[in-house]
Amino acid sequence: MMFAEELAVFPSRYAGHLFLSLSAILTGLAVSIPLGIHAASRPRLSGPALGVASLVQTIPGIALLALMVPVMGGRIGFWPAYAALALYSLLPILRNTIVGLQGVDGALKEGALGVGMTARQRLTQVELPLAGPVIVAGLRTACVWVVGAATLSTPVGAESLGNYIFQGLQTRNWGAVLFGCLVSAGLALILDQVIRLFELSAERRSRRLALFGTAGLALILAPLVLTLGGSGSGERLNRDFNVAAEPLAGRTITLAAKAFTEQYILAELITQRLEAEGARVDLRQGLGSAIAFDAIIRGEVDIGIDYTGTVWTTLMDREDVPPRAVMYAETSAWLLEEHGALAFAPLGFENAYAYAVTRETAARLDLISVGDLAGKGLTLASDPEFFGRAEWTRTRDIYGLGALRTRGMESTFMYEAVANGEVDVITAYTTDGRIDAYDLVLLEEPAGALPPYDAFIILSPDAAEDRALQAALAPLASAISSEMMRNANGKVDLERASVRQAADWLSDEIEP
Repeated sequence: MMFAEELAVFPSRYAGHLFLSLSAILTGLAVSIPLGIHAASRPRLSGPALGVASLVQTIPGIALLALMVPVMGGRIGFWPAYAALALYSLLPILRNTIVGLQGVDGALKEGALGVGMTARQRLTQVELPLAGPVIVAGLRTACVWVVGAATLSTPVGAESLGNYIFQGLQTRNWGAVLFGCLVSAGLALILDQVIRLFELSAERRSRRLALFGTAGLALILAPLVLTLGGSGSGERLNRDFNVAAEPLAGRTITLAAKAFTEQYILAELITQRLEAEGARVDLRQGLGSAIAFDAIIRGEVDIGIDYTGTVWTTLMDREDVPPRAVMYAETSAWLLEEHGALAFAPLGFENAYAYAVTRETAARLDLISVGDLAGKGLTLASDPEFFGRAEWTRTRDIYGLGALRTRGMESTFMYEAVANGEVDVITAYTTDGRIDAYDLVLLEEPAGALPPYDAFIILSPDAAEDRALQAALAPLASAISSEMMRNANGKVDLERASVRQAADWLSDEIEP
């Protein structure tokens, strides 16, 4: 069942990955080869050009991708991923072009001029053919780098084979992780060999090798052509906005999901509701909190699921912790007044942070409240985002937790880490079924330093005025209890059900 679901979305993910990779590689070629030709005979230029390209290469791929979002005005999806990967492709092609041209024997250059060749003829008929194998080697290296790095484009909203890896990591579906890795690696290796076949065919003047290369290229491109040819023509909700009373049938609505199990389940649940009304859903999964929010307020995404505590502390930069009802009201007002976005419907449950330890650790160290963690030389693990939030600094300062050693890690691994004793404390999510499964104890937090995290549906400024869309989402308002969400999460994280199966179960629980 899970394999069938993964296979169903394979064509679009593969096509997205391939189109993104090829676009970046072709751009790298278009920039690097002319620049390399120009710089090869100018030492003052070749050094700085290679230095800049090398500097880009030292930036971690995930960081470069994230940086492209603000650089491109907050846009998500194809364009920031394309820009980052194009930059990533520059160094090997540029370096090999310069090295290859500079390695051509000087006597051959002089001889070419001696027989009456112009500088242009010498370049195209002597230098480039001789430097060709070195340049092609750079292209092959760039292909492997870019195809591999493209799997990191999921957090900026670009569909790729990385969707398998990121979603599989969060939902502990190791088959999906392995599938995404193997297909990506296979694509890189096959593309590398296709380029090699074309190189050999040109070198040996072999039509047979060229035919094999063409067949390999056709095999690689087939899913891309089929996907592009079969893509729907539905318009984005916020690109043709005169839809206040227009039915959802035939329209394309974009939905954002952050990178953890609960968000994947809720996104699938909303997708099912919208598709039942005839809409086509463009799902952007694995986004970071800030990237998802910016995409919603800019109208690139129509719907998302957010939490009051996230908006309150990270976006509104508030440090006080009012009652839940007050926080939701003020958060809703701020979203509407500052950004035109609508906190459409609270879903009915809270998924907050809570400090958790094993029952054995609680008994051994007499841990009851968060303050009891002070001065014991313990290690605290949390998702990396938490340590950048105001609630961490607030709890640290209120309870004197400055001596805690902190470790950032994916939430997928936190629960096993604390259960195995690799860390002492984690910041668990209160709707996570693994709290009960691992028999963890949630420490009391009497000072109220941690804000409430009530889940709600957030709509973009355009979607905020769409009555048909809101009518489709209305049954979800206050329909999901914390226990229901915890059970749904547990089906994926513990019982190895698929996200769709968990969403189906949740949908059945919601129905009267």
